[in-house]
Amino acid sequence: MRYTFLLYTDPADLAHMTEEDWAAEKEVYGAYIGALQEAGVFIDTDWLQPAQSATTVSRKTGETVIQDGPFAETKETLGGFFTVEVPDLDAALAWAEKCPAARTGKVEVRPSAMGG
Repeated sequence: MRYTFLLYTDPADLAHMTEEDWAAEKEVYGAYIGALQEAGVFIDTDWLQPAQSATTVSRKTGETVIQDGPFAETKETLGGFFTVEVPDLDAALAWAEKCPAARTGKVEVRPSAMGG
């Protein structure tokens, strides 16, 4: 079954990071991606630009409404994702627990609605 891990962080927690901190963080994520690939469960990942670069589109009222930024009611914003193919939710949760983002923020695990 396909699951997507939505990685949420508070951008304020990242504001103090140096270039060396970012390089170390990239190594940690690289190791995590390598582990997912070696296990044969890796599908895709992306590291998103900061939330202030987002544009939100809605047709909820019947008319197209385009707004700058996300609807973020909390300090934490979506920063990236991983998609994996694993047998069940328990396996997805085990990989999400190992995700580096779980150390500093939250990892939301959602099953695919399109199967897989």
